[in-house]
Amino acid sequence: MPTIVPFETLPELFINLSKKYKGAGKKPFHYKPTTDADYQPIDWDQVTDDVYSLAAYLIERGIEKGDRVGILSENRYEWAVVDLAIQLVGGINVSLYTTLPPSQSAYILNDSGAKIFFVSTGFQLKKAVEIFDECEAVKEVVAFDEPKLEHLQEEKYVRMFDDVLLEGGKHLEDHKQTIKDRVKAVEPDDVATLIYTSGTTGKPKGAMLTHNNIVSNVKAATQHIYWDDNDRLLSFLPLCHSFERTAGYYAMISSGVEIYYAESVDTVSKNMPEAKPTIMISVPRLFEKMYNLIVKSVEEGSDTKKKIFNWAVETGRKYSEGKRGLVTLQKKIADKLVFDKLKERTGGHVRLFVSGGAALPPEIDTFFQCAGMNILQGYGLTETSPVMAANKPGQEKVGVVGTIIQGVTVGIKSLENGELLAEISGEDYPTDKSSEAGEILCKGPNVMKGYWNNEEATKEMIDDDGWLHTGDVGKFDEGFLKITDRIKHMIVNAGGKNIYPGPIEDLFKTSKWIDQIVVVGEAQNYMAAIIVPDFEVLEKFAKEKGLSFSNNEELIDHDEVRDIYKKELRSFSKDLASHEKIRDFRLVPNEFTVETGEITPTLKVKRRVIADKYGHLIDDIFEDD
Repeated sequence: MPTIVPFETLPELFINLSKKYKGAGKKPFHYKPTTDADYQPIDWDQVTDDVYSLAAYLIERGIEKGDRVGILSENRYEWAVVDLAIQLVGGINVSLYTTLPPSQSAYILNDSGAKIFFVSTGFQLKKAVEIFDECEAVKEVVAFDEPKLEHLQEEKYVRMFDDVLLEGGKHLEDHKQTIKDRVKAVEPDDVATLIYTSGTTGKPKGAMLTHNNIVSNVKAATQHIYWDDNDRLLSFLPLCHSFERTAGYYAMISSGVEIYYAESVDTVSKNMPEAKPTIMISVPRLFEKMYNLIVKSVEEGSDTKKKIFNWAVETGRKYSEGKRGLVTLQKKIADKLVFDKLKERTGGHVRLFVSGGAALPPEIDTFFQCAGMNILQGYGLTETSPVMAANKPGQEKVGVVGTIIQGVTVGIKSLENGELLAEISGEDYPTDKSSEAGEILCKGPNVMKGYWNNEEATKEMIDDDGWLHTGDVGKFDEGFLKITDRIKHMIVNAGGKNIYPGPIEDLFKTSKWIDQIVVVGEAQNYMAAIIVPDFEVLEKFAKEKGLSFSNNEELIDHDEVRDIYKKELRSFSKDLASHEKIRDFRLVPNEFTVETGEITPTLKVKRRVIADKYGHLIDDIFEDD
């Protein structure tokens, strides 16, 4: 649906929403004060008061138009207040991932020149205090939560968020006209935020996203995918990433959707039944985990349970293909016996799953479609604000990332000679257009202004014709965009064959024995893999077989365990070309995590980190080759 108020900049969005909902009792945000508490609502009048108070405080502290303000926080109400206040005074939001170490946090603060630094918990405040002296531009740190360690609060430059709001409220009358003038002064081409890349290679780069970048993307997304003021969203992907920022925040409030904040990424399964969301925006990892839990449950059950499950999936497939009559009755039975239990885990009200950030394995996409819980895959980059393409409700197609959104043009460039093979815009849509694979390019109002203080990197990303080079490989398939993999992820084997590991890894992720997998084999005669087992499944197997172990290292060292993975590799590799087959592997005892550095905050694998960390295992695989 169209957005519910007119706006060309983010401060205009806030102003017009505040006017529309004044005194109406509309509750845009919900939070849990404690783990055991129910969700508490916050209405627009409270939001308006808090944002104006903080805006007055920022002005009082000398924040001018174009100044940068840092935020290091999990998704929560205060994050939204800070962001909206920054936009109201014409500032630039610089958001940091909470998982960043102090050194990287300091780098971003110094690179951006942030003047005030907002942090959430005592843990994040400790990080801010540690790096404060290194960050010359930062004059003040504002903490959302009272720290347990009193000495952190004793620093002269540390203020508490509640105190800041009170102080800002006292100065609001003095600065009301200034705020009005600042809002009018914000132009669509002004930078609204710096979103720093997660730094899988080299130092993080700050993508400059303008008001027009974000606003155009919000409007196009809300036209492409329908949501309205009857919907509610559970927010858990990092707000410092453009996917959640645009799709899970600005697009939601601009359509009247109410946002419920998950307590953390780890509590999503607990918070879904509490919040009862109608919309879930996620990355594939959530759907992979849900799928694997179901598969485990079925395989551990009786033969009768397995037969019922397989029958239900087949019935769901027929129904999703449009078959009706007897199939309609069978689908109702399948829902009651199998799929309703899955829906209950999500709170029982989800009507729209949206997946982005990485490719969704086709088998998992198909399963959710059979369950009547269709997932809309989308595609984009931080640098494209982020949405370039997405599936539409009722027009979903497995294995593709959908059609191009309005205002955006996507091109496919030959990897061999650089020729433009095809291009499609969101306005003039050919439903039968297909092309060969090549690098995906993008043009449109969603393309970033460039990288902050980095003209060289900007020129590498955006060419003289205005095409942004994504670094992704894809093609058009009857008008739909299909992603193959990242160019930089491409493996060239000893025989010169180009192999993209992503689709291979997606295939193996459907195994109940495999939690995470990374394919390796650059310049080698065959492909191999580093595998993180699903230790819950593996431990159960070991106990049933009487295998002794006291830790994961001992568990994966058993011959019986290795035999399982040899069989899995042979079984799954049957569907792969000869040069893609996984012929050897090594098991590792620890999960790839953000904290240990193997994956990004949006759960993408850092291949170089894994190649370095497990280089000895990779060398061992190919040692005698």
